Amino acid sequence: MRGHSTMVDSSGAQIAALQAELADLRAEMQQFAATVSHDLRAPLRHIAAYAQLVQEDAGPQLDAEVQGFLSTITDSARHMGVLLDGLTALSRVGAAPLTLCPVPLRDLVPSVCDALVAQHPHRQVDWRIAPDLPVVQADPNLLRQALQQVLDNALKFTAGRECAVIEVHAAPGVDGTHVNLLVRDNGVGYNPALQAQLFRVFGRLHSASQFAGIGMGLVLTRKMLQRCGGSVDSDGLVDGGCCVRMSLPLT
Repeated sequence: MRGHSTMVDSSGAQIAALQAELADLRAEMQQFAATVSHDLRAPLRHIAAYAQLVQEDAGPQLDAEVQGFLSTITDSARHMGVLLDGLTALSRVGAAPLTLCPVPLRDLVPSVCDALVAQHPHRQVDWRIAPDLPVVQADPNLLRQALQQVLDNALKFTAGRECAVIEVHAAPGVDGTHVNLLVRDNGVGYNPALQAQLFRVFGRLHSASQFAGIGMGLVLTRKMLQRCGGSVDSDGLVDGGCCVRMSLPLT
């Protein structure tokens, strides 16, 4: 028995050490992202500002090709600023205070949908929200942001549909302690062979000329749900829509 107790104590100490190491690595990565985002902004502002000064002061004296070069510099600096905003948002998710409590999805989901409808009043969307959505255990602010990311993606990628359909319903989780919140749309979908890119920082499956964005929505969603004890996954087909599954702890 003494030998068994010693093994248990040793295993517990190893697990605690690994958990502490993982927490240190997460904190280090969050600090790295925040530092990179902050320290790159000053030189980026200088690039954009001086390119604009050249355009204003010498623009009339420059030929069309050189003016095009300056426009490319300005546009690239602006895009880099957006990318840095994405890194900043990711670092903030990891550092945000966490308050876990019961969150009724039957109230939260319609609230997020109503906010998106107000932001896109021109869109005609058939919203199909199940009335019997459960109560989950999560941080209300993080869950709202995660749900907004997913539903905003559904709106974005159904933009070309004459009749856009976005469905939200729940399905039992595998272990009985979680529920799957499913968001399905009839949008453009994506190539399943590129699935791994969905959750990479700045991973995009469509060109910027097709759809706006920098490829951070699902990365942020995954980080938010992980902090709530959940997860996210997705299935899609080319021109066959997409289904995002958000696994959330039940109360």
